[in-house]
Amino acid sequence: MKKIGIFFCLVFCCFIFAQESIQGPTDLNELVLKGKNGRILIEAEKPAAFPLGATVFKDKIIKNFKSRKIISKAETESCEITFVIDKEGNMTDVEAFGSNESFNDEAVRAVSKITQKWIPAEMNREKVRYRFRIPLTLTFNKK
Repeated sequence: MKKIGIFFCLVFCCFIFAQESIQGPTDLNELVLKGKNGRILIEAEKPAAFPLGATVFKDKIIKNFKSRKIISKAETESCEITFVIDKEGNMTDVEAFGSNESFNDEAVRAVSKITQKWIPAEMNREKVRYRFRIPLTLTFNKK
């Protein structure tokens, strides 16, 4: 008798504490969420873009970069630059992450010198902030 009573209590609790599930993707149509490495990413419908193209942006970084300012005994140095394109198309929050501080500082300086406005990202036809991440690697020719 005890077992039957416990069984009914468990079934009754499941009905009481059960939650209604979302019926489909139409309930969350304003955001596109993707999981990557345990983090939730929000992808814009239209990402931010450099008006002259990605190749011209890379060329401008190379032109502004002064490799003689890098203090290193390693054969290669690398870092990752992150920046945000705001709603007006301005580049903000430029940061570099890597093991060599002089390389990081020069990478931030080279990217920050590019003052041309970007085409902002869009989500639901509204302009939104968009974060970029660019890896940089410099190989030294030892003589």
